[in-house]
Amino acid sequence: MASPHLIHAEDVPWTELAHGSRVALKRKQLGAAAHGRKLGCSLVELPPGRRSWPLHYHLGNEEAVYVLSGTGSLRLGTETLPVREGDYVALPPGAECAHQLINDGPEPLRYLCFSTMEAPDVLVYPDSKKVGVFAGAAPGGDKAARTLMAYLPLDAQVDYWEGEEP
Repeated sequence: MASPHLIHAEDVPWTELAHGSRVALKRKQLGAAAHGRKLGCSLVELPPGRRSWPLHYHLGNEEAVYVLSGTGSLRLGTETLPVREGDYVALPPGAECAHQLINDGPEPLRYLCFSTMEAPDVLVYPDSKKVGVFAGAAPGGDKAARTLMAYLPLDAQVDYWEGEEP
């Protein structure tokens, strides 16, 4: 008898993400396909010359990356570090672990990306100076369960009482 919690990567379809000439990747959301609730896992393939998601860090969720094949660079906080097959990177919440993978090697960079799937979560994007706010479902989670998702400029602040009746 098959279980909905046991899947094979070959049976999970690739989804593609691309933005401009720098960001492009394919991923298989293995955790979601196996009906995971609190732990996400994606198989990611990053083509040569491309970057993963924009540089970001989480305030609520922790991520980790395990490199399966290929070589590249990891922007981590204020450093850029080489990564290769067998490397594991822990990415706890906070600015010191702002991260982005870059494939500056000659072949696809394949890795597993793990994430806790807690909501709410806040993501900060240092390069573009914006913030993402998620409630109801974590980033990468069930969009139908999401009750709030907003991306805002970091300087979009108002006074607590603004717009309230006196």
